[in-house]
Amino acid sequence: MNAIIIEDEKLSAEHLITLLKKIDPSILVTDVFDSVSRSVEELSKGKSADILFLDIQLSDGLSFDIFSKILIDTPVIFTTAYNEYAVKAFQLNSVDYLLKPIGIEDLRRAVDKFKKYNRQDSSLLLNNIASAFQSIRKEYKTRFLVKSGETIISVKSDDILHFVFEDGIVLLMTSGGKRYPADFTLDQLESLLDPIQFFRINRKVIIHVESIEKTSPYFNGRLKLTASRLNDDDARIVSRDRVFGFKQWLGK
Repeated sequence: MNAIIIEDEKLSAEHLITLLKKIDPSILVTDVFDSVSRSVEELSKGKSADILFLDIQLSDGLSFDIFSKILIDTPVIFTTAYNEYAVKAFQLNSVDYLLKPIGIEDLRRAVDKFKKYNRQDSSLLLNNIASAFQSIRKEYKTRFLVKSGETIISVKSDDILHFVFEDGIVLLMTSGGKRYPADFTLDQLESLLDPIQFFRINRKVIIHVESIEKTSPYFNGRLKLTASRLNDDDARIVSRDRVFGFKQWLGK
């Protein structure tokens, strides 16, 4: 069985080749392409294989772009470094994947499945893959530029405990205890922040999941949070109309 690997990280490609040799010495990796453009160029020339291993995020775009440019009817196994929540989208749509770093047993399972694969279903499979990924391909802000005096500071989203609206401005609180004005409204931030990490609990606060220590029932169907560096009682209350969504979010 011949295989083509489309992967822009050399070490990841070499690791995959090594594992393939271990699980099935008859699998021959004939080519390794490192970008969307090169993959399209080479596959358009007639390069083919029995199976493709595709990294989702390549140096010049998403591997889905390959399918929009040329017809591919070869079984595909996607490799991804996306987190567990993103992978759930693939599971729900019956799409096979390998989560990096790739383990030998996971690879063996995927190869065995594709040995039984029906090529006639490939177009449907690729459509399912593309649909599944639409929910996770949006790029959210990973850092914010803030001012401290005359200095501009870059704050990673992962280092932000919460955003809070106080005295007519939105402030962000860092895990190091620093507070900076943010040049966004809370409504704007809701669309800019990764909804897996952040949730708007009320009209005043958007909170990071890792900053929540515990939740307690509060009167009138609401919840009260204990969270890092969030001390204002009103700010710690999950609004009644947000409680259901909050519980779903926190339980993911």
